[in-house]
Amino acid sequence: MGITVVVVFGVVIYVLFRKDLTKEKVFDVSAFLPKWRLILVEHVAFYNSLNDEEKVRFESNILEFLSEVRVTGIDVKIDDTDRILVAASAIIPTFAFPDWKYKTIDEVLLYPNAFNEKFETKGPNRNILGMVGDGHLNGTMILSKQALIHGFLNETDKRNTAIHEFVHLIDKEDGAIDGIPEVLLHKQYAIPWIELITCKIEEINKGKSDINSYGGTSHIEFLAVVSEYFFERPHLLQSKHPELYDMMEQMFQQEMSDKTLERQKNRIGRNDRCPCNKGKKFKNCCGAIYYS
Repeated sequence: MGITVVVVFGVVIYVLFRKDLTKEKVFDVSAFLPKWRLILVEHVAFYNSLNDEEKVRFESNILEFLSEVRVTGIDVKIDDTDRILVAASAIIPTFAFPDWKYKTIDEVLLYPNAFNEKFETKGPNRNILGMVGDGHLNGTMILSKQALIHGFLNETDKRNTAIHEFVHLIDKEDGAIDGIPEVLLHKQYAIPWIELITCKIEEINKGKSDINSYGGTSHIEFLAVVSEYFFERPHLLQSKHPELYDMMEQMFQQEMSDKTLERQKNRIGRNDRCPCNKGKKFKNCCGAIYYS
């Protein structure tokens, strides 16, 4: 009888402990500085499309990501805007998965601009804007700072280099970067997905598609390119490629066509409503740091 009680008690403790371990980890957003929130408001349309509760979770995810992944400048000075935009790029495609963790990255290196295969930022053949490292660079992502910023400034070009590279990392989570993200794609959708992208790649290579031609080079790049399209111009993707849009929606579990994607076009005035949605004027809330 005593042994049975001990065993049952042990099982209860294990279940409770396991439940605590699997519970969504939420970082205290009081540590999220007001100036960081302004960076999101002024640069990240996806953030602005969220409701108040979702914005808190987005900010918490940024804190968690930056606590685990270093952002380092190589021959370029980096600031809070760079770090926040790198983190936002990682969070946007995984936002529907609260327990998501990138297991294959420790550091993001920011180069000043495009680089070549020898990682040179000066000289010829500099056409690389981002890459996921392997070999001795395993666990590292390299991004052009210029491309990172541009990805959040231009709202019409269907491109976001940083999101592109983080989708490669998502693809890599199942052990292989192959354009078939098994961690997101249920098995019953794998064959239809392959058939669909094969057809779409053929359209790209025949010049009959508005999808970036780089997506026509392989299944790997198609996934990353169309993911950029999905998060940057979802309404256009749904209009021009409805079947593809539906498949992307199933993958990322986000109804992007329902979102209004807008950045803050003008700097927030001192008497404007604060973007943190506490109902106060900016000068009396997050903007107090500027007007004190």
